[in-house]
Amino acid sequence: MKKFPTIIPVVAAAFVAPDGRVLMQQKRKGSEHGGLWEFPGGKVEPGESLAESLCREISEELGIALDAETLEPLSFASDPALPYVILLYTCREWTGQPQCLEGQAIKWFAIDEIAALPMPPLDVPLAQALKEHLARAK
Repeated sequence: MKKFPTIIPVVAAAFVAPDGRVLMQQKRKGSEHGGLWEFPGGKVEPGESLAESLCREISEELGIALDAETLEPLSFASDPALPYVILLYTCREWTGQPQCLEGQAIKWFAIDEIAALPMPPLDVPLAQALKEHLARAK
């Protein structure tokens, strides 16, 4: 029987501004995927719900507060060779001004600009899912 690795859940947020731009975070150089752009978020800690984890991660990374009730599940990405499963939520409401507390940089991008960004492999299908979601919402 084939052994599968323990799955490590990761939550991430696609922050969508009223003008449709999306907030992306650049990983710090020297970290895994350093210099690449990703949706902010992180690993789910034991005992946390997915929404609680995302609220905690975003507070730590961007210094803003989220209401779990406003998070909308959008998509997920995985790779059979990796133990990670990234669960992407969209978020259109938050309290505070996003700050770059843990990454190298943060920036708002038009949805069509995101596909050209260098991203970790699992963020690529998430970016496509977000683009399709936003196109349907117009």
